[in-house]
Amino acid sequence: MPDLLLATTNAGKIQEFRLLLKESNYSLISPDDVGLNLSVPETGSSFEENALIKANAYSIASNHLCLADDSGIEIDALNGLPGIYSARYGGEGLSDKDRINLVLEEMKDIPWHLRKARFRTSLALAWPDGKNTVYEGVLEGFIEFHPKGTNGFGYDPIFYIPSLKSTAGELSEDQKSQISHRSKAASQLLMFLHG
Repeated sequence: MPDLLLATTNAGKIQEFRLLLKESNYSLISPDDVGLNLSVPETGSSFEENALIKANAYSIASNHLCLADDSGIEIDALNGLPGIYSARYGGEGLSDKDRINLVLEEMKDIPWHLRKARFRTSLALAWPDGKNTVYEGVLEGFIEFHPKGTNGFGYDPIFYIPSLKSTAGELSEDQKSQISHRSKAASQLLMFLHG
């Protein structure tokens, strides 16, 4: 079974990708598995650009087929922020809980109908020879007034999904893996890998 290197050290993302890509016929490995400690500045101006920067850097450094994602939450009332800055919103050193509290504070006077948001992801697959492909996924929802649920990571506890009447933080891993922005992009990726 060929290896597919995941270009992330985020344990939550690694676990989610292992679930999403379990049917891929690839052995998913992490940077730790190949002794790779790489810091790649995300200098792109879009999720797609950042995913490609990471996938290409990890692929060249490891000589493996590599998968990277760049994902985040876009909130209409905040003019699309946090966007590509989702993991760093409010500055370095903040926890997920700190970032959630910052968003809720910034939106405290915003009524429900103006709290539209979406999770967006770009998955980039890169080969050591420089070839690459990108897959996109989007999940629409609203920003809750208070965190609900303790599952998932990032902004999941404040991202309300109307069709499920719950936040992403209230979903089990299996439920989330069926509807998430990453699962939508991953299903396209799986079709390519099986092609």
